[in-house]
Amino acid sequence: MPRAAVIRESGSAELVDVAMREPGEGEVRLRLEGSGVCGSDLAVWTGRPWFEYPQPPGAPGHEGWGVVDAVGEGVDGLVEGNRVAGLTYRAYADYDLARAADLVPLPETAGPFPGEALGCAVNVVRRSGIKQGDTVAVVGAGFLGCVIVQLAAAAGARVIAISRRHSALESAAAMGAGETIGLEEPVTERVEELTGGDLCDVVIEAAGVQATLDVAGPLTRTRGRLVIAGFHQDGSRQVDMQLWNWRGLDVVNAHERDPRVYVEGIRAAAEAVRDGTLDPGPLYTHRFGLEEVDAALDTAVERPDGFIKALVVA
Repeated sequence: MPRAAVIRESGSAELVDVAMREPGEGEVRLRLEGSGVCGSDLAVWTGRPWFEYPQPPGAPGHEGWGVVDAVGEGVDGLVEGNRVAGLTYRAYADYDLARAADLVPLPETAGPFPGEALGCAVNVVRRSGIKQGDTVAVVGAGFLGCVIVQLAAAAGARVIAISRRHSALESAAAMGAGETIGLEEPVTERVEELTGGDLCDVVIEAAGVQATLDVAGPLTRTRGRLVIAGFHQDGSRQVDMQLWNWRGLDVVNAHERDPRVYVEGIRAAAEAVRDGTLDPGPLYTHRFGLEEVDAALDTAVERPDGFIKALVVA
């Protein structure tokens, strides 16, 4: 019998048996190999007034990958046995359904592939307009930040990674950051020293909290680009509009909401893995079985030393 994790209430999950769902027109069913644990899942796990419990079986897992198990009517281009990743929304489970249009075939060389997360990073870099020779600061060195670091370095940028966690900075350095700075340091002064006072062409805020937003703005040079990649989901934010206005910054919110753009990013991430531009494997630091989804979510909340990304795997 297929299984799925159900979040019964904040901080409490259990594994249940569920009926096997059949794909509808334009859909396929995936036998899931796993799903990444996204930072946005943690709000559901820790609880917010606007969430309803229990959550649907498999929710809020949305970084799934696996093998096509059944194909609905009207599907072209995918057949049973294809290994794919894409947009599915109940991926803390043995099986999930997805629109065929929302899935991307994976290269044979791909290992675990939380497609939505990798596609998000690719889309952030695209929106950042990074060019060879740019100086780029990435504020926040979690999974998203570290993938951005690797892609920015591959594009020929000089990358400065900034984080409160020193183990995360070590990961960012391994991904290609030329310099790293801890948040306990005088960050703006350090960046001024590293850039001869010029500051950064592009600054990417990749943690989704007020503190990293506060750090990011002053690092951006006059007429530079400030990119908001972090997912700010816990209330309003304050920004230094005087600084943004005085320096004439281009401020980009790099969150995509069009599924087609999401899928384009996932497809580009798969191609980057195929050609060796992207190697996210070292960032998958913690793995859990489906029966351990509660431990996976707790670990993502606690972020122990060395943590970058948790996967829930079959």
